[in-house]
Amino acid sequence: MLFTPVEIQETVNMFLRHKLDVRCITMGISLLDCADSDSKKANQRIYDKIMKKAGNLVKVGQDIEKELGVPIINKRVSVTPIALVAGASNATSYVEYCKTLDKCAKELGINFIGGFSALVQKGITPADRILIDSIPEALASTEFVCSSVNVGSTKSGINMDAVKLMGETIKKTSEASAHCPINGCSKLVVFCNAPEDNPFMAGAFHGPGEADSVINVGVSGPGVILAAARDYRGKPINELAEGIKKMAFKITRLGQLVGAEAASRLGVDFGILDLSLAPTPAVGDSVARILEEIGLEGAGCPGTTAALAMLTDMVKKGGVMASTSVGGLSGAFIPVSEDEGMINAVKQGSICLEKLEAMTTVCSVGLDMIAIPGDTPATTISGIMADEFAIGMVNNKTTAVRLIPAPGKKAGDWIEFGGLLGGCPVMPVSKFSCADFINRGGRIPAPIHSFRN
Repeated sequence: MLFTPVEIQETVNMFLRHKLDVRCITMGISLLDCADSDSKKANQRIYDKIMKKAGNLVKVGQDIEKELGVPIINKRVSVTPIALVAGASNATSYVEYCKTLDKCAKELGINFIGGFSALVQKGITPADRILIDSIPEALASTEFVCSSVNVGSTKSGINMDAVKLMGETIKKTSEASAHCPINGCSKLVVFCNAPEDNPFMAGAFHGPGEADSVINVGVSGPGVILAAARDYRGKPINELAEGIKKMAFKITRLGQLVGAEAASRLGVDFGILDLSLAPTPAVGDSVARILEEIGLEGAGCPGTTAALAMLTDMVKKGGVMASTSVGGLSGAFIPVSEDEGMINAVKQGSICLEKLEAMTTVCSVGLDMIAIPGDTPATTISGIMADEFAIGMVNNKTTAVRLIPAPGKKAGDWIEFGGLLGGCPVMPVSKFSCADFINRGGRIPAPIHSFRN
């Protein structure tokens, strides 16, 4: 295939000027065969399998970077939800399982390992309860482990007992890690309709329906999409949409190439390619700035949800044409602390928590990396989650919440997380209580359209 000078220059600009990169290659590893009634034996099996399967992950990623000239920012591992593995043991706490995962991450040299997780969308087993109770200490005593809990789905409804429990767990986790370099809540995600093949942290886990080991790829290019939007300044929205779709196609082909190559070299299956636009705190790598380029004075102003819906849909349409293995979340992330434009929108007052919730109806994945006052009641946190999960349940889409109650902080204060996690102002929450609603417990039934058998 011959390339024109214009196409070559376009590709060079994507990397050098517009921050195009492969955001992550994530190896998913099944740990179902590591279960044992003796937790020490189980932990040793987990360590041995992860080190065997992922031993060359970082090296392969670095080799591909050098050979193709493609930045691969993060190398990660996701594993079977630990509650499914540890449940076979007699352990009364799963903190040691979390420490085993952390040890693997350190020795492998990866950025994060995900899967300290439980799936409780319809009910909570004793193993699920132990895992959730272990989260505050586990995340406070480890560096690289990410945790997630799925509390609802379109088929099952929303487990409100689990929503209440996770509100309390988020508060405990924030308090337990108040003096840690990274607040544990920044590594904890609560889901509705969690996908089994998500390569992005902190919500990644390797679902029980997946192969023994796979490579999943997340490719991201907010800067490239922003540049494409600038090329269509003043043009009708349909022409802009077409330009975004074409650029998403080109970005996705890059991810397909890297994912297939990594899987081949590691001797595992190529799983999926996640199309999500994932921002960073760096200037020029922001989803919010794309929305402003489309014509909004500030992210969150009237028209934001419509612009975001168009952006997300065009990214998906372009990406799906470029790969037969699209999965994960595949949309546009709108994390507050990880997006320079979102941080600015909070500072200038153009966006609020309620508008962010409205935006999540049309994009991935939910209320992400949002700092709230440290004295926010656990029931209020549960209420915020319940609202977000209702959106996911009714619309048959993934929604998630990653809230960080900031100890000792009030609305308007600044909290710093560091690295890719960034920092952000603490956002205000409603002072009106939903405690009586949350304390009812029980389960919100699945919507009528869930019955499709």
